[in-house]
Amino acid sequence: MSNAPDAPGEPNHPNDPGELVEPGPIDYLVIAFPGSHLTGEGLPLLVDLVDRDIIRILDLTFVRKDEDGTVTAVELADVTGDGQLDLTVFEGASSGVLGDTDITEAGQLLEPGDSAVVLLYENRWAAPLAAALRRADARMIAGGRVPVQDLVEVLDALEELDTAS
Repeated sequence: MSNAPDAPGEPNHPNDPGELVEPGPIDYLVIAFPGSHLTGEGLPLLVDLVDRDIIRILDLTFVRKDEDGTVTAVELADVTGDGQLDLTVFEGASSGVLGDTDITEAGQLLEPGDSAVVLLYENRWAAPLAAALRRADARMIAGGRVPVQDLVEVLDALEELDTAS
């Protein structure tokens, strides 16, 4: 599936979580799948980001919250539980940074019967800038995300003000 020369976890693989010489910013996502309904639609897009060296996956773990509230990690090879291999391209994508506590915290965000992917990744596209800033003794003192809906609402409000003027 991947055009990478080696499999993740092997030496010289561009997505090898074990090699962070001059890393870019590291982010995480917890993406919930209500009712544990996974379509796989986003998987090719994630693989594309890796193949184009835009991101490097450091950890990728699936969790499921049972109806009784028990949180369990799910094998990457069969996240849907149907016996079919689903995500073998990401097997071995584990830096060891995500621990049991992180998985438990992610699971607490879920409703019973839901699943989630916990993704820890390096923003490879920003690595040269981050390295230059480190060499200049600069440091990031704040960061964050703006939810798309918030941005849309602000842009709509600005447009209404502009139209009213």
